Amino acid sequence: MFREAIRSACLANETEVVRNLVVASELDEGDRQAISERAAELVQAVRSEGKVGTMGSFLAEYGLSTGEGVALMCLAEAMLRVPDTLTVDELIRDKITPHDWAAHIGDSGSILVNASTWGLMLTGRILDDDDSAGVVGTLHALVRRLGEPMIRRAVGEAMAEMGSQFVLGRNIEEAIARGEGMTGKGYTYSFDMLGEAARTEKDALRYHAAYAKAIASIAEHVTADDIRDNPGISVKLSALHPRYEQNQRDTTLPVISDRLMTLARAAKEAEIGFNIDAEEADRLELSLDVIEMVLSDPSLADWDGFGIVVQAYGRRAMPTLEFLYDLAGRLDRRIMVRLVKGAYWDMEIKRAQVLGLTDYPVFTRKAHSDVSYLACARRLLGLTDLIYPQFATHNAHSVAAILHIARDDRNGFEFQRLHGMGEAIHDIVKQAEKSRCRIYAPVGAHRDLLAYLVRRLLENGANSSFVNQIIDLSVSPEEIARDPSAFAEQTGFAPHSAIPRPVDIFAPRRHSRGWDITHPADLAGIEAGRAPFAAPYQWSARPVSPAAGNRGMVRDVMNPARPDEVVGTVVEASAELARNAVSVAIEAKLGWGMRAAAARARILRKIADAYEANANEIFALVAREAGKTLDDGVAEVREAVDFLRYYADEAERLGDEGDARGVIVCISPWNFPLAIFTGQIAAALAAGNSVVAKPAEQTPLIAARAVAWMLEAGVPEGVIQLLPGSGTEVGAPLTADPRIAGVCFTGSTEVAKIIDRQLANTAPEAMLIAETGGINAMIVDSTALLEQATRDIVRAAFQSAGQRCSALRVLYVQNDVELKLMEMLEGAMDALVTGDPWEISTDVGPIIDAEAHETISGYIEAQASAGMVVKQLPVP
Repeated sequence: MFREAIRSACLANETEVVRNLVVASELDEGDRQAISERAAELVQAVRSEGKVGTMGSFLAEYGLSTGEGVALMCLAEAMLRVPDTLTVDELIRDKITPHDWAAHIGDSGSILVNASTWGLMLTGRILDDDDSAGVVGTLHALVRRLGEPMIRRAVGEAMAEMGSQFVLGRNIEEAIARGEGMTGKGYTYSFDMLGEAARTEKDALRYHAAYAKAIASIAEHVTADDIRDNPGISVKLSALHPRYEQNQRDTTLPVISDRLMTLARAAKEAEIGFNIDAEEADRLELSLDVIEMVLSDPSLADWDGFGIVVQAYGRRAMPTLEFLYDLAGRLDRRIMVRLVKGAYWDMEIKRAQVLGLTDYPVFTRKAHSDVSYLACARRLLGLTDLIYPQFATHNAHSVAAILHIARDDRNGFEFQRLHGMGEAIHDIVKQAEKSRCRIYAPVGAHRDLLAYLVRRLLENGANSSFVNQIIDLSVSPEEIARDPSAFAEQTGFAPHSAIPRPVDIFAPRRHSRGWDITHPADLAGIEAGRAPFAAPYQWSARPVSPAAGNRGMVRDVMNPARPDEVVGTVVEASAELARNAVSVAIEAKLGWGMRAAAARARILRKIADAYEANANEIFALVAREAGKTLDDGVAEVREAVDFLRYYADEAERLGDEGDARGVIVCISPWNFPLAIFTGQIAAALAAGNSVVAKPAEQTPLIAARAVAWMLEAGVPEGVIQLLPGSGTEVGAPLTADPRIAGVCFTGSTEVAKIIDRQLANTAPEAMLIAETGGINAMIVDSTALLEQATRDIVRAAFQSAGQRCSALRVLYVQNDVELKLMEMLEGAMDALVTGDPWEISTDVGPIIDAEAHETISGYIEAQASAGMVVKQLPVP
């Protein structure tokens, strides 16, 4: 029941969700006024104390609304990991020189920030290219050259200082020692070992060892009998396995659970808190699976230190709390729940847009996240029989609301803040309210700070953030302490007007429907929908033309992943039929070209709707005929649908003055058997042309189904004709026919040149649109975060088994980072799953046919003989 509520939460209307959360917070007008007044007092007290902290001052001066702030964020996230001085110098020049640092002189109340501003201003002036001639220019250049080592060191120290504001220590021992001052004041810590998602098994084992070592070190400093008074540790599940993904659930779940179990048992033995950090929304269900598996183990009984982080900016926060409370009850466990706002908002928004999902997994307004936080806090404070709430916030209104809801209870929960932020408000709360307070403290080398630092800057550097506003005296305490529920009510609980739902981002054009294959409900629907089309189901294809007879060569179409499996049969066209089809198309074009553009557009949109309605069949067919994984199959359908709707809009925009030319021959490839096949045809039909389509020899079945849906949608017979067959028998006579008006071709450069020469001889007025093969390259220099580069390299090189014109073929790597990157790449390759693309866990499917296999194998053998093969995985 609770899992279903979690799965359906993202489908609910944001307006209704927020309205229900306001009700769930159970705050009447009197409560709201009292909370806002107390929050304003906290803001004023913080300002009076003047202890906003260095990082607070920095964010206020260099927020994300300033070019300088963005430049510093870019510099900070890259500089500390760059090994070579040349790149460091160029990076500093690129980020420092163009900006107006003088405008910030004296603006900040922080001596350190003001001093840094002076240094940045002087650095920019020294590095600024001076084109003046003569002695002045020569001296300026001399100073610049002599100053580079000094500048490099100064900026490096500034960036390290910036990092130290966020990182408590370079290792756990240093962090514990550095935190003794705050511990002496009654604060406790939750240590976070810096490091992002593991890309390789070696990474995962290294992170696991680091967690184990940290737990052992923390254990030596445990002094209290009450676990709430002891330090704790936070663990990222994505650090424990390189494939922490829903589509790898069957193999990943037992491994991650086993690794987490060893850490949890050690934490129990050490009598410390053990929190599972929250990550991206698409990992929530898998995280809950891991948590349930580990928490259910009898060895963890009678331990109150197991904790889970819940993100209030997610629409699934409240049902997740209900699930955790139910789980604790079923297992007779008392657990901790850390409530945070969330740090992946921009990523979640963009992912949902790219995938074309029905709605977002997060709220689109900050006020809505705040409302969710209040409602979740209210609920947690009512569940303290089984849950120990941990409220992570720097926001005065959230703090005041929690204190108000909790009434006189100051022992049943704790506040948490980030190291380097929110010191003043937590000091006040701890002293005046006698509340428990814990500091979430990252531990690790400054060069590992990147992803964490960027999330913190994005989260707290925006103009609307509390950390930014509290130091801005132009914003009144009352404005900062404004009740988010009141704001939500004033806007009618409506989503942000500048953030349309993912399906509406191209409005008025409808975005292609998305499928989230990391979502169990979507995946279950796909599995059920494509099941009827699994083997031994077979399709058939034949020429679709009023000129077609019953004769033609018949052959079987085989599954490239299962060479003995027949996917269907195809009747191939002849050269004679190709010539006759052009005659039919000339006649058919007259009536089609006379139709209103709007009428043609309506038919194209009906085809798009038919594709989406039959998407599960397409997923099955492209997997079995073209060797496409489910992820690629979804992309195939969506690209085809977007082509159809885009060209429909273009037809209407151009109106009846469109550029109809006549008969267009469309020759499409097998690696995008629906998307490119459809895109070529849709463009031609939209402009009023008739089409003779020749699909790739390897993928006639999906082409036949596509043409069937086109005809059902209203494209007249003869306006679209399908001629499956070989390039020699069908493609050559079509492109040699002097009556055609143009050719759309996607394929090899060699064949495109042949078509070009043919048209020049037989149809010189015909157009040629040719999309041919190329060599895509990626350049990785030492400023790149290698974990991200590795992820993108592997995806670009091996998606669709590398059989696409956009595949990465050449990688240029700066020598200084080559060895480390190659080590990561080899480890990431080891984590890939090769196999049958029908299986959800498969990353890399088959080569399309024996000819391609022979070509690739021959290339590999030649390179192996030359000693050039770096890494090769075994394949089925």
